[in-house]
Amino acid sequence: MDATSIANSIKNKELTSIEATLAYIEHIKKINPTINALVENRFSQAINEAKEKDKLLQKNEHTGPLYGVPISVKESFDVENMKTTGGLEHRQDLISRKDAAVITKLKNAGAIILGKTNTPALCFCQETENKLYGRTNNPWDVSRTAGGSSGGEGALLSAGGAAVGIGSDIGGSIRFPTHFNGIVGFKPGMNQVSSEGHFPSVVNPLQDRMLTMGPMGKSVQDMELMYNIIANNNPPNRSLKNFKIEILPGNNNYPLSNFTKGMLDDIEYFLTRSYSTKRAVPSLFDDSALIWQEIMSIEGSKIIEDEAFSNNRSNVFTSFLKEKLTQRTSIHPYLSWAIIGAKLFKPTKGRVEEINTFLDQGDKALTDYLKNRLLIFPVYHSGALKHGKVFQEIFSIRKTFLDYMPYVAYANVWGLPTLTIPVGTDENDMPISIQIMSSIGNENALFRLGRLLEKKFRGYVRCDKLG
Repeated sequence: MDATSIANSIKNKELTSIEATLAYIEHIKKINPTINALVENRFSQAINEAKEKDKLLQKNEHTGPLYGVPISVKESFDVENMKTTGGLEHRQDLISRKDAAVITKLKNAGAIILGKTNTPALCFCQETENKLYGRTNNPWDVSRTAGGSSGGEGALLSAGGAAVGIGSDIGGSIRFPTHFNGIVGFKPGMNQVSSEGHFPSVVNPLQDRMLTMGPMGKSVQDMELMYNIIANNNPPNRSLKNFKIEILPGNNNYPLSNFTKGMLDDIEYFLTRSYSTKRAVPSLFDDSALIWQEIMSIEGSKIIEDEAFSNNRSNVFTSFLKEKLTQRTSIHPYLSWAIIGAKLFKPTKGRVEEINTFLDQGDKALTDYLKNRLLIFPVYHSGALKHGKVFQEIFSIRKTFLDYMPYVAYANVWGLPTLTIPVGTDENDMPISIQIMSSIGNENALFRLGRLLEKKFRGYVRCDKLG
């Protein structure tokens, strides 16, 4: 059941909150040893909260669209009386004193938090592994990546470990795990959801425009429900009949599997019968991967480096070499190599000014271009790869990120709301998803189209390989 269904069943007294909560806790205990998705639980508190909510429901004193619904949250969000470590050993005893802004909204909506899920160190990688909590595995095939940085959320929800969850995205961090694990996810547009209480935070305005908090789960209706809870403003209703739909061509000069090309063709065939549809490469697409990398490399990721090495006498270069030789440092090589990469691609002050000008002009152009358009993209060139392969493709010194990041970087650079939906499987029976994106204010249209594709194509299918 998705969160909407559970909330309705609890409200109608067909199901109790304690029944739902205990069911998820027992299921997590069964599946988590294999996938290592949940890294800190609050099971006893969740049980107490569920019992209290059931008592209030009997008195008809219940409020909130998520009343009594058990959810999971990414480790990067502050939750009162829980750790926020960023996967760093030197932060393993730091307890948050208050909730992040989105956590407050979810609790006020009636949600019950089961626990926190794994991320790469400091959320700085598209694969989920760190020195403190270890590696998260994809439930469809544990030899493959769960993606990152919201990989713990993706894996847990894929295996049915919570009704719905919350992640964050600055470079595909909601969409990679959504795609690789076969769940549904929504990356809101820039400045639509508060990032207060998210760790690590960003202070540079260019990075801030790319970072957003968003839901992950089992259905498009849940994504809309969650977005309406956490967003600063609710979007207006929009009719799909007023929109043109543009699907990225399969042959677009970037890597793309034949299975994904086939799914894009199938989606085009399905939509053309009812909507104005064509294959097109949108404005500014080819520039986005490089701009994304340069924005991520501003100041050589000094804030990330300072946090990673705050209790470490070695620098990032010696740490990386020592880890490669001994595997005995406290900093995961994914993080240290990403920091080194940021130093190598660090833009000059003059280049940052050029980027600012380019973004100002691009924002204006895209606002007009996307006013009545919905774009459909792939997420990655393939389904989930073996552990370590996505990192190698994105963080190569040969700048192969220019080949592999355009599909996701576009929505980050331009701050676009983006819905990700599973639409099929690849040759390895791993899920394949597509993204639907548009400008801020068109979220309702994204959800409408998403529900159509979800019903016609794969949608969320719970992975039952772990029981």
